[in-house]
Amino acid sequence: MSYRTRSTASSKSTDQQQPRTAKEVIAANVQSLIEQLEAGHSDALTAYLNAMSRFHNYSFGNILEIARQKPDATRVAGLYAWNQLGRRVKKGERGIRILAPIIGVRRKPKEEAEKDITKQNQAVLVGFRSAYVFDVNQTEGAELPEMRGVNGDVGENRDRLLTFIEKQGIELVFTERIAPALGVSYGGRIALLPGQSRAEEFSTLVHELAHEMLHKAERRTTTTKTVKETEAEAIAFVVGKAVGLETGTASADYIQLYHGNASLLAESLEVIQQASAVILAALEPPAFETAEDQPEPQQEFAVAS
Repeated sequence: MSYRTRSTASSKSTDQQQPRTAKEVIAANVQSLIEQLEAGHSDALTAYLNAMSRFHNYSFGNILEIARQKPDATRVAGLYAWNQLGRRVKKGERGIRILAPIIGVRRKPKEEAEKDITKQNQAVLVGFRSAYVFDVNQTEGAELPEMRGVNGDVGENRDRLLTFIEKQGIELVFTERIAPALGVSYGGRIALLPGQSRAEEFSTLVHELAHEMLHKAERRTTTTKTVKETEAEAIAFVVGKAVGLETGTASADYIQLYHGNASLLAESLEVIQQASAVILAALEPPAFETAEDQPEPQQEFAVAS
């Protein structure tokens, strides 16, 4: 099995244009992802994190209030926060009422304060007041920063991936109920959010398939969420790059959102390589399959899990 990688404008060698084995492609793509993680946050991720820091985590009571008053709300913030993000509330929009805490200060007597300067004043909850927030759809202005996505043409690889998933006995459904998640793995069932681009859908599907292969088996149920997301997204990156998708820093950004890093990726290198090889073998056109370089998907699937 061989793959042809894309050449770049800065390339000084034609080696990148020569057919390469799946093993070489996987190794090169893993190394590329490691380098991105070692480089730190991309500009897109930094801007995204800065914007998200302006959105508060609301109490359960306030979440219920927001849902009751505006069931379709997705991201809410106060007037000041929206203004800081370059957006303004549209004229005539009605705010969503929530309860905001009132914090007061309990001052220590001078004698006690002098004994322990670290306990001079103490913050105390005095009560609550009404405050108003607005959903993003009630505002207009600058676009909110987003993490980079995946682009490119998946060609026939989507159909081959769907065939492989079906052969593994995994059910695939499309539902809006999982929003804002793009995909969810349930163990024997994958749910995808409809409306994604073909490239994004393919990448999401590989990510969730990786969860099915690696994280639903008994021997991997104790793996942390950070490791699981690092492994699944690394496999999505490797496979996406191998079939010619433009992934940019999307996968590195996603991994770093879950606090993953190059060290964690290196520790999971073997399972990432194995799972990626199984998926890439399933995507290989039948005309190019040979007994020598075509792994048996079902057998390798069991090894990877």
